[in-house]
Amino acid sequence: MRGFHLASCLVLLAPALQAQATPAAKAEALQWGPAPPAFPKGAQMAVVSGDPSKALPFEVELSMPGGYRIPPHFHPTDETVTVKKGTFLVGMGDAFDVKMTKPMKKGAEATVPAEQHHFAMAKGRTVVDVKAMGPFAMTYVDPADDPREQEAKAKAGT
Repeated sequence: MRGFHLASCLVLLAPALQAQATPAAKAEALQWGPAPPAFPKGAQMAVVSGDPSKALPFEVELSMPGGYRIPPHFHPTDETVTVKKGTFLVGMGDAFDVKMTKPMKKGAEATVPAEQHHFAMAKGRTVVDVKAMGPFAMTYVDPADDPREQEAKAKAGT
């Protein structure tokens, strides 16, 4: 009878165990590509759910090499960041100062309120999950830090 009970439990638990394995399979199935032009070159991004270009909730993952920096910027909506791998150094304010950052390690989660000026740096290869309301927008505190502006100036030859 004990063998039957154990077998019954395994049959009942199998769907739950499979569901727990799904996130890892899901992460490998993400379509990674270069991050949008609003980000400094070097990062990769994958859409987990939703459409960041629409006025709906979305979730993306951002993978950054060690030393990758995002200059001071802000967003029009709240964003929740969860560190999936590595250490994400995050600071608040209008000037990038690594001494003013606080480390977020794997598993850490924080919400940055809309319009809050912040900056970040990856310590080692780092992957973060970002959830927010679309459409995604990123405004740099100093327009000269905006990679889109830098690209436009380079194309214009200035």
